[in-house]
Amino acid sequence: MANVNPNLRLRGLFLWWRKWGKKDWAIAAVGFSIIVFILTYLSRPLPLDPAATTSTIDNLVGLTLLHNASDRGALCLDGSLPGYHFRKGFGSGSNSWILHVEGGGWCNTIASCLQRKSTALGSSSYMDHQVPFSGILSHQSSQNPDFFNWNKVKIRYCDGASFAGHSQYEFKDGTKLLFRGHLIWEALMDELLSIGLSNAKQALLSGCSAGGLATLIHCDDFRELLPKDATVKCLADAGFFLDEKDVLGNNTMGSFYRDVTQLQGVVKSLRKNCITRMDPYKCLFPQEIIKETRTPIFLVNPAYDFWQIQHILVPDASDPQGYWKRCRMSLRYCNPSQMEILQGFRSSMLKALSDFQQKKEGGLFINSCFSHCQTWMAETWHSSTSPRINTKTIAESVGDWYFNRNMVKQIDCPYPCNPTCYNMDFT
Repeated sequence: MANVNPNLRLRGLFLWWRKWGKKDWAIAAVGFSIIVFILTYLSRPLPLDPAATTSTIDNLVGLTLLHNASDRGALCLDGSLPGYHFRKGFGSGSNSWILHVEGGGWCNTIASCLQRKSTALGSSSYMDHQVPFSGILSHQSSQNPDFFNWNKVKIRYCDGASFAGHSQYEFKDGTKLLFRGHLIWEALMDELLSIGLSNAKQALLSGCSAGGLATLIHCDDFRELLPKDATVKCLADAGFFLDEKDVLGNNTMGSFYRDVTQLQGVVKSLRKNCITRMDPYKCLFPQEIIKETRTPIFLVNPAYDFWQIQHILVPDASDPQGYWKRCRMSLRYCNPSQMEILQGFRSSMLKALSDFQQKKEGGLFINSCFSHCQTWMAETWHSSTSPRINTKTIAESVGDWYFNRNMVKQIDCPYPCNPTCYNMDFT
């Protein structure tokens, strides 16, 4: 394998990803694990920061399984134990905590959940026993200036519904699938509280993609678990999924979220005020969740989120003739009419965020990159070549917001104005 051309390997991986996308969005179940691989193949012709990319044994953090989870029924889709990775804080960060929820889409049908349970996103049997901690989880001050010495937890995601599913909705016809997301969340919180989280003076709940959605769903609950005098805030990275129609006018994402909500009983984890006002699946969209969230939130999102462009704006089914094929893989291949539609998608995101922008305690970093998750990797979180808005990296912006050094409402100019972007190129 060491001699395989990386470009050929990436192309094969991308074709495999596209194949899964045609089966009830099984792509959503495995997409994030693919992102972990392909984010190293970026189009911007700038060298990566050597200090940021150094990989050593001390960056690796072991997997801990929740062994008390069986007694509570808090199990992954396949019935295995859920898990997390924990690195203890030190010095002034000994009583400060960052929890980062892994992403990885959702499963909306029995078939896609059955496929998912044979991956690390549905079973701890397939999870890596050691994972690197970088970006927001790094213990290096050069890579993570404000949070480097905090207690760090990476929460593994194995339920398929952003830790919001309920067991009452499991099928009893012999299908071996467990919908225990909410129970997993409660068991995880109890264990983390028992090892020191209950004494936190400062805490930040964060997450990427579907993990960013989980962060928003559980943000206020997380705040309630911690001491009243603790500073507690939440950060959602690439988790602001839009309730937008696709290019053919179909409500593809809404239909998908309706299926997830009904299949796994997610409605029980949604805001009661919201579900009395509208169809419950709409309350799974972040623009509704943040309206009622009391805990301060920071939103990191690219205005041209490639996952959203490929699955909300231009899903496979809406482009049968392949008109968008190259554009949805790299913005540099978009023609003027396609670019106009993408600028409209950006405008929809900013419109959905208009009320949030007025919240004094809220923070924003909306850059004009063709990217997805940006907080978990040093190259996009904080390095000499990281994406910036007004000279600030994402890490610096989040730190300014968390510690109340400045109000942070960073909104980039439209593509292609920002030369500091890492823009994905799947071609």
